[in-house]
Amino acid sequence: MGLRRTRTRHDGDGGGERGIAVELRDVRRQYGRGPAAVHALRGIDLALPRGSFTAVMGPSGSGKSTFLQCAAGLDHPTTGSVRLGGTKITGMSETRLTELRRTRLGFVFQAFNLLPALTVGQNIELPGRLAGHRPDRRRTAEILARLGLADKARRRPAELSGGQQQRVAIARALVNEPDVVFADEPTGALDTATAAEILSLLRTAVDSLGATVVMVTHDPAAAAYADRVLFLADGLIADSLPRAGAARIAARMTSLTAPAFSRTGAAA
Repeated sequence: MGLRRTRTRHDGDGGGERGIAVELRDVRRQYGRGPAAVHALRGIDLALPRGSFTAVMGPSGSGKSTFLQCAAGLDHPTTGSVRLGGTKITGMSETRLTELRRTRLGFVFQAFNLLPALTVGQNIELPGRLAGHRPDRRRTAEILARLGLADKARRRPAELSGGQQQRVAIARALVNEPDVVFADEPTGALDTATAAEILSLLRTAVDSLGATVVMVTHDPAAAAYADRVLFLADGLIADSLPRAGAARIAARMTSLTAPAFSRTGAAA
């Protein structure tokens, strides 16, 4: 689909269009203390460029969900630092973090997270409204049209199929042209054909809009849409692959279930 950029993206102090969108430096996340402590992340060092699509995979308990939450400012690292679009968010007040998430980040979840009482158009415009911005109705209409939802603006989520609801969630994530879109198992509740459509939309957003997508997934077929696949194990980045097919990704995932990576103490 013909998604295209319509305005200048946030450059912040992160080095411009070709700068770094997401940067983690020695990020560790520990829950609890003493012998019962859970070390969800054990020292993540990572820099993801703008305009890239990164998939994050790992066995259950590898730390991938904690990674996404820390990278998106939804959770606070125990130690280390996180930068988004050049802005250091570690230590930022919750008020400023909330504002940043509403204006510079997009989120796509497995459960869609649409408000049932609002129309499709109102759901898409909600983050901007919460940030105190007047809705750009032309922008909303444009992105709905480009996602094949031009006639759905006045519908309620319950009147849409699962795939259409996820398209609305993607439209909501992209409408403000955020620094980063974080996607957590975005195709987990969809059938194979619909999942492929959603992943193609995310891929097109990267290629045509210059969006940056970070996606947690358990599905090698979904990860095959990414430019790079990161494999987490035991709270560490155990491996990575440049863009690869599903079979190769699945084989690499299988290797992470070997005994060397099966220690206890990490959280999903």
